[in-house]
Amino acid sequence: MLKIEKNKNIKAYTTLQLSARAEFFAILKSKEDLQEAIVWSKKNKKPLFILGGGSNVLISQTVKGLTLKNEIKGIKVVEKNKDYILVEAKSGELWGDFVDWSVRHNWHGLENLSLIYGTVGAAPMQNIGAYGVEIKDSFYHLHAIDLKSGQERIFSGPDCHFAYRESIFKNKLKGKYFIYAVTFKLQKMATLQLDYGAIRAHLLERGIKKPSLKNVSATIKIIRTEKLPNPVKMPNAGSFFKNLEISTIKFKALQKKYPDMPSWPISKTKVKIPAAWLIETAGFKGKKFGAVGMHKNQALVLINYRRASARQVLNLVKKIKQTVKKSFGLDLHEEVNII
Repeated sequence: MLKIEKNKNIKAYTTLQLSARAEFFAILKSKEDLQEAIVWSKKNKKPLFILGGGSNVLISQTVKGLTLKNEIKGIKVVEKNKDYILVEAKSGELWGDFVDWSVRHNWHGLENLSLIYGTVGAAPMQNIGAYGVEIKDSFYHLHAIDLKSGQERIFSGPDCHFAYRESIFKNKLKGKYFIYAVTFKLQKMATLQLDYGAIRAHLLERGIKKPSLKNVSATIKIIRTEKLPNPVKMPNAGSFFKNLEISTIKFKALQKKYPDMPSWPISKTKVKIPAAWLIETAGFKGKKFGAVGMHKNQALVLINYRRASARQVLNLVKKIKQTVKKSFGLDLHEEVNII
């Protein structure tokens, strides 16, 4: 039976560690728990709010209705042939653990996404990505449950409308479905993605000229550990802002004023600009503003240094966005979900 608590402090369930409360709260361990929560929601006329790993969310107010902490776990192989494997992971599995599991089996596709915090269920919502790879590259389908009717539905890749850090679950269907399980198509043999960031250079520094899948995963963990703070030791929500996609014409105009502005092409007419460079150039990298600030090694990461309030965090976010807009004429957009 689902155990429902009232006025629950949920600070410990988010990596930013901001004080926050849920009107009602319960932990999900099974599909049956979810169906019970849906019945409770209808009976009490209260909305449902799903909380995964809490690594990409800023809760700025009391969450109304019933907050459900997803801890539904399980991994299984559903199909295998000489070329690929279909693997289903329940949505409450920790993403990092699932990637490690795939690497131990020497199955390709997720290794560049090593050491990303959060859950499997949150991964397709964000279309998480790192080092030249996104979820959509290995995604097969997902199994979701309607939070009003309890009916189940399979979403294919096209159904999810994946884009840069986006999916249909962050827009049109936001708050309407519970992602119960995700199936990935992993390859037995594949070309390793080594040309993004400093992956190849780090491998060569360690004398690895012909890296294995495990070498790549281990190297990415080293790079991420050097650049990004562990939220257990230094509360944060990962990359707070998205990189910007702008027209090539607009970029060339900016480049005249800022010749060292980095970019990489994403199409014939668009380029992507790293938000970290904009924030650092605007003077925020490593700066503290009372209880909050931006990390000294990665300007994208906002840190809760000491018992910060949601208001303090939002004030800093506003200040950064206004400064970047004034300096570059560009609008930053949050990657973190603000509730």
